[in-house]
Amino acid sequence: MSAKEQAGLGGLDDARRAWTAEAWRHVTAERLRELIVGLVGVPSPTGDERRLAEHIAATLKGVGLRAGVQPLDDRQANAWARLEGDGTGADLMLYAPIDTLTVGEESEDVPWIGPELREDMRPQATVYDDLVTGLGASNPKGHAACVMMAAEALSLAGIPLTGDLVAAFGAGGMPTNARPGGTRLNTGQGVGCSFLLEQGVWTDYAVIAKPGWTVSWDEVGLAWFEVTVHGSHTYVGSRHRLPYDNAIARAGDVVRHLEEWFTEYAQRHTAGTVAPQGIVSSVRGGWPRMAAVTPAACTLRVDLRTAPDTTPMQAKREFTAAIEELKGKLPGLDATVEMILAIPGTRTSRESWVFRSTAAGWEAFEGRGHQVIRGNSGATDANILRGRGIPTVRVGMPKVAEAPFDIDFSRGMNTVSVRETERLTRLLIRTAVDTLTRTRDELEGAEG
Repeated sequence: MSAKEQAGLGGLDDARRAWTAEAWRHVTAERLRELIVGLVGVPSPTGDERRLAEHIAATLKGVGLRAGVQPLDDRQANAWARLEGDGTGADLMLYAPIDTLTVGEESEDVPWIGPELREDMRPQATVYDDLVTGLGASNPKGHAACVMMAAEALSLAGIPLTGDLVAAFGAGGMPTNARPGGTRLNTGQGVGCSFLLEQGVWTDYAVIAKPGWTVSWDEVGLAWFEVTVHGSHTYVGSRHRLPYDNAIARAGDVVRHLEEWFTEYAQRHTAGTVAPQGIVSSVRGGWPRMAAVTPAACTLRVDLRTAPDTTPMQAKREFTAAIEELKGKLPGLDATVEMILAIPGTRTSRESWVFRSTAAGWEAFEGRGHQVIRGNSGATDANILRGRGIPTVRVGMPKVAEAPFDIDFSRGMNTVSVRETERLTRLLIRTAVDTLTRTRDELEGAEG
């Protein structure tokens, strides 16, 4: 074991150091690369994760874990695996979502993702030495591979556990509703994680593996709004003869106003590790087949992130007030607001065992005090877990910075360093050993 790996055991007593080191012995770059390539090669856009869930369950069964598939419908499913303890300790969930933000097919992704699908935007892995690329190779599949590797290593190590380890892999973790052809609108926004808990896959603590080499205890929520801007339906040949009020032009005024307001909103609500942002994500209005007429309405869709202390209703009132402010500046503007989705932001106490244990592990690896990354506006299934009362922290890998290609948003999602997956897997194992070899009384006492 290298000196750096030895350092990662700092703070553990002799027994837990030995157990953690034994589990780490089963973590290899070759196995992690194999897991990542296997996950990337099974397409899993939101709503169609069942094949990947079956692949994960079969893989974990193959190393002796009790594992299963949990269907939401005929196309969407979660996967889970359980390593039983003796029942005297608390149960810990290591969790990762498994759906990709985009689909990997030209028919759905192009032109919105760009003029064409690059190699990394397709569900096929390519290995560049330490790096693996392919759709979702880092987020979420590289992180899911770390959870799989941690569960496998703990199983092979044969550690005497007091609580159960649950490795869970949720469908529908991305911020999206159903894709075209879906039979259920609610295929994203944490639907798989919510179903997992409803069906009894529940634990005392949870760690979610998502990007960012830090231990996060709070997270933004989100509210979606539709702003419908009203105007008059008229004909280009009559523009100069009839009253003219183009809803699309008016919608442009609304977008410009909101772009400035989002910045002010973020400044007002920045606290803890979060800086909630907002965007106008889509515009719907008019007949593409009939360029000669204006529509009577144009609808904008907005994603507004919310701080843990901001309720959906508070966000709705603040957003509506921003639209009313613009109406005062632009006489005749007719715009209505509807909130169409809301998931509150959440936080876990830093006195919670799961934060203290995971942060102590991070500090052991880094040899310094825990470094907080602030200004975050990303939401994950951690909100579902915390919202149901499970103390949860988030930890993950940093985005790849050095590569033989430029790293943009998509490349960041679709490129993973195997070296970084080893480090994250070792941290997950350390937290699991530190948690699952204690009695419930010990853990409760440690939280004060």
